[in-house]
Amino acid sequence: MTSITEPRVRAGSAAEPSRRWWRSNTWRRLMAHRMFVIGALLFGLVLLATLLAPWIASVDPMKLSMRNRFKPPGAQFWFGTDNLGRDLFSRVLHGGQVSLLVGFVVVVVNGIVGVGIGAVAGYFRRFDNVLMRCMDAVMAFPAIMLALGIAAALGPSMANAMIALAIVAVPRNARLVRATFLVIREMPYVEAAVAAGARPMRIILTHILPNCMAPLVVALTFVFAYAVLSEAVLSFLGVGTPPPAPSWGGIIAEGRHYMRDAPWIVLIPGAVLAITVLSLNLLGDGLRDVLDPKLKVQQA
Repeated sequence: MTSITEPRVRAGSAAEPSRRWWRSNTWRRLMAHRMFVIGALLFGLVLLATLLAPWIASVDPMKLSMRNRFKPPGAQFWFGTDNLGRDLFSRVLHGGQVSLLVGFVVVVVNGIVGVGIGAVAGYFRRFDNVLMRCMDAVMAFPAIMLALGIAAALGPSMANAMIALAIVAVPRNARLVRATFLVIREMPYVEAAVAAGARPMRIILTHILPNCMAPLVVALTFVFAYAVLSEAVLSFLGVGTPPPAPSWGGIIAEGRHYMRDAPWIVLIPGAVLAITVLSLNLLGDGLRDVLDPKLKVQQA
């Protein structure tokens, strides 16, 4: 009995330092990547400001004050006011909660549904053709047009915007996971697990899925950026978060009629939206440069 358990202990103890070294080395490379650090700082600033919105911007974002209409940015109103006298600083911060929540939910749905579909299609070949043809059918439509059609059919609401954007984004992640599964399932250690009689679920969760995490995490950062930007587009077109609830796209839509007299109503939320999407793209680029094994081979 001791002869069986002792090698396992030694193998586990040798593997654990190796994992710790990989994690520490990856973290050092990320911290040395300038674009990743800039993206992390920008996104962290936006995230922190939106989470602390009830304390930073104590003014009700839907409170009307007709005496303060079209006030320019200043000491009293940092971002100015809109056509109804509402504090634009408060509306932008609270609107960020909506946009980031939509992005987070879309990422979670893609991380569950997209991975599930891709794993089944990549490992069980009898389901591959059916599932991938369904994904191809969804991808045949332009993404934003399909999301717009789904959101319009379901009705304007934040929940329906989440559903529409998740449906549009799932096929791309499913195809990415499937492609990775097709490669990894032919590896010798997976074949050895199959020969040893391991169950398919154990093989997927233990041997294949962990090796898919690096490209998946990179892809999900871009999905986050896409969802934030697309939610603003849907709200701008009137099928996203309905007014008077603040959202970046809704604020821009309301302010476009007053661009000449009060350009800050459009420029400020537009700049915050651009910074958020840019920070997520920088994060994704940094993660790709550090985690993508193909780039490591090319650089070597």
